[in-house]
Amino acid sequence: MKPFDTEEIRFLLYDVAGADRFFQVPRYAHLDRETVDGVLDSAAAIAERYFVPHYRVSDACEPEVVEGRVALPPEVAQACRAYVDAGFMSVQQGLDEGGMQLPWSAAMGVAALFQASNISTQAFLTLTSAAGNLLAAHGSDEQKRRYLKPMREGRFFGTMALSEPQAGSSLADIRTTATPNDDGSYALTGTKQWISGGEHELAENIVHLVLAKIKGAPAGVRGISLFIVPRYRVNDDGSPGEDNNVRLVSLLHKMGYRGITSTILGFGEKGECRGWLVGEPHHGLKYMFHMMNEARIGVGLSAAALAYAGYRYSLDYAKTRLQGRPVDGKDPATPMVPIADHPDVRHLLLRQKCYAEGGLALALDCAAFCDDAEVADDDTVRADAALLLDLLTPIAKAWPSAYCLESNSLAIQVLGGYGYTRDYPVEQYYRDNRLNPIHEGTNGIQGLDLLGRKVSAGNGRALQLLCDRIAATVAEAKGVTGFELMASQLERACARVVDVTGQLLQRAGDPKAMLCDSSEYLAMFGHVVVAWLWLRQALAAERALQAGAGVREGYLRGKLDACRYFYRWELPRAMSTADILVVPDRTVLELDIEGMHP
Repeated sequence: MKPFDTEEIRFLLYDVAGADRFFQVPRYAHLDRETVDGVLDSAAAIAERYFVPHYRVSDACEPEVVEGRVALPPEVAQACRAYVDAGFMSVQQGLDEGGMQLPWSAAMGVAALFQASNISTQAFLTLTSAAGNLLAAHGSDEQKRRYLKPMREGRFFGTMALSEPQAGSSLADIRTTATPNDDGSYALTGTKQWISGGEHELAENIVHLVLAKIKGAPAGVRGISLFIVPRYRVNDDGSPGEDNNVRLVSLLHKMGYRGITSTILGFGEKGECRGWLVGEPHHGLKYMFHMMNEARIGVGLSAAALAYAGYRYSLDYAKTRLQGRPVDGKDPATPMVPIADHPDVRHLLLRQKCYAEGGLALALDCAAFCDDAEVADDDTVRADAALLLDLLTPIAKAWPSAYCLESNSLAIQVLGGYGYTRDYPVEQYYRDNRLNPIHEGTNGIQGLDLLGRKVSAGNGRALQLLCDRIAATVAEAKGVTGFELMASQLERACARVVDVTGQLLQRAGDPKAMLCDSSEYLAMFGHVVVAWLWLRQALAAERALQAGAGVREGYLRGKLDACRYFYRWELPRAMSTADILVVPDRTVLELDIEGMHP
């Protein structure tokens, strides 16, 4: 069973997100559906040939230090080389740069195929692409020549180095220091932790994008700058030069996501470590957020891709695993039935489908907003898309991270005892997905961001824009037979989100009281957004069925079933959370933590 399905990506890209509208924009005029479908098919072929086979190998054979070098299974390098050779490191780059010049929405569709196939190996490549995109946006011409070009060619790989042992997510407390040199470079000293891809032999060089504070900088996040810190200094001809004194302090051993190195790195511990400033001093966090926001949507996409892989495997298992008999036919002489016939298993499968395909739709829709914000020919459309993207980014990261992880847990449940063993892939999907609620800003941080900043930005204009989009979908659904009830449910749910948001913001005079339940607020808000996306999926499926679906009929009817299930079982849970949120409660704030001691 393949862990991905290109038909799902096509449906979400074209029928739901409407990404084919970008083919009318001058930058993407060289594209059409056939061309992008060809790219997706090529990605699927490479993923199936080079990424899927070593998914379990890279989990079992974790990175280790051998004679001073990090050793990885050889299949990792082979997969990375196949990916680079096929041009996927440059899917968004211009044609004049040798890239495919795809919209970000299409590029994310490609990424989902690789993420579902082997998340750890794909992470080496995704990090490099994201670091390259940051340099393309904020680096100097010389930095692009020296570092970006070989990254696009796959000769250099990239990382982002933010966290430190004592600071964690509190970047205001980082201690890595940059001291100016006479030649325009900086001498860096400090330690960074949780650096994925921080050490390996997959590329000629590793380009670390490092947050540090220049001596004398303002306190807090206002004093953070961003530096290019290569593993090896780069000669004028572009070749790797002398060692730059970036040292591997330790490999970290994770519950999942084991195939990519997770590292503690020391800068300047045994000699000068040189870094080169990106952009202006003290603007580093702003530049890094270019990469972090891209990464946050990518995290949501990867969570959904892992859930989708687990869902496909457990669905196939449930269709073929014979066990038990129907509750209304317990004669032991009758044949056993597939466990997919049992109602409880169907609940498990439908919830997986709702979470996985809802998460994929959310990530790809956000990617389409990103494209609108960059290339739409109307200033208002661009501005509105940017506002919607800002509002939805914390949801796009955190909702799939939470509910698609739950989806993987449900896949284990479908397989029963077999699912709990390492002989089947569903337990690895769960372990790999467990990282996603933690990294690129924990889900709790995303809740604080959503309620503390995003919903009130621009006097609430982003929230109003979202409500307008939801209202348009509601109006369409009210005109389709069989959709009227769901349309009314979504209309009421949207109004409830606005009401709850307003009541919580009224507590702004006591920020702790306003924000203490922000994670639950995000979960509620996210469920309503995903309900909107499911109604859009169902409407698209209904249109296709009315037009004559042919061999796609079963697939499209599955969309209708999942949408009805989400509205019957999931959306009401969000509304229950809304009822709880509007009642002030200080239990968490007034907790006697010493009283928690057993």
